[in-house]
Amino acid sequence: MQYRKLGNSGAVVSHLCLGTMTFGAESDEATSNALMNAYVEAGGNFLDTADVYSAGTSEEIVGRWLKSRKLRDLVIATKGRFPMGDGPNHIGLSRKHLVEALEASLKRLGVEQIDLYQMHAWDALTPIEETLRFLDDAVSAGKIAYYGFSNFLGWQLTKAVWIAKAQGFAPPVTLQPQYNLLVRDIEHEIVPACQDAGMGLLPWSPLGGGWLSGKYKRDQMPTGATRLGENPKRGMEAFEARNAKSRTWEIIGAVEDIAKAHGVSMAQVALAWTAAQPAVTSVILGARTSEQLLDNLGSADLTLTAEELHRLDTVSKPEMADYPYGTGGINQRHRKIEGGR
Repeated sequence: MQYRKLGNSGAVVSHLCLGTMTFGAESDEATSNALMNAYVEAGGNFLDTADVYSAGTSEEIVGRWLKSRKLRDLVIATKGRFPMGDGPNHIGLSRKHLVEALEASLKRLGVEQIDLYQMHAWDALTPIEETLRFLDDAVSAGKIAYYGFSNFLGWQLTKAVWIAKAQGFAPPVTLQPQYNLLVRDIEHEIVPACQDAGMGLLPWSPLGGGWLSGKYKRDQMPTGATRLGENPKRGMEAFEARNAKSRTWEIIGAVEDIAKAHGVSMAQVALAWTAAQPAVTSVILGARTSEQLLDNLGSADLTLTAEELHRLDTVSKPEMADYPYGTGGINQRHRKIEGGR
């Protein structure tokens, strides 16, 4: 296991983070406990949850496990923003909702301070100044150590960073976006915005909802006990749309070739690629079983060659129009140091 700074903070986390979205839903409490035990035994020290995961049950499972294990050096991250009730103030990034959401998360986790409190998504109805002042107050009160964002766009993140700076608020330290070989569009503006602010990336869905593990076959509708087998139309990972793209299968083919060359699983190759990307602090693992987790943790021992990284970069290059993110736009934003046409 490698260890990296948590974004621009002084805290240190393992480069593989255990995500707990499955806890209380796809993984029962006994399985969830086994996953956390195996993770810390492998050297991991970073757990990520959210209040909305299984309507608070994930946080409760993590909290009971923390109490039973009494481990001192873990970094615990959670999130608030999505609905925890039916009322108009049971959602969002308003001070009213976040006061209640933070207190509830502290109680469910059984801790006095949350190490990383993340805003789960942008809230177009709440002024970002209101959210940032709440977060700064929470840092000053000792209820959170650091804060970050999740699913923010580049302009949203940059606006928040500079308002925090102008107001003298504690700065955000991380962003948690979807990022994997199949989904790389964040590289156009979101990754540069994080680099400009010195923030670390915490990629979620590094296996593309299971696609990069090799469990799905071209033109064969998934069946059985997999996420798409249970629901082929599941969210952004839906089978029909991805199956129709030749790019999907070119990427999967490259991952498979490299995995065979190393004698490792395809999941380990995909995770190793993500962990090697600029600004990435820690990659969030979303395993449902101990077997999946142990395989994922094996990526810590895999180092891809420059040639393998280049092949993966090339085959997975985002499909964009020439302007503003394609070659035409890129050429307008850069120049040769020696000048010339």
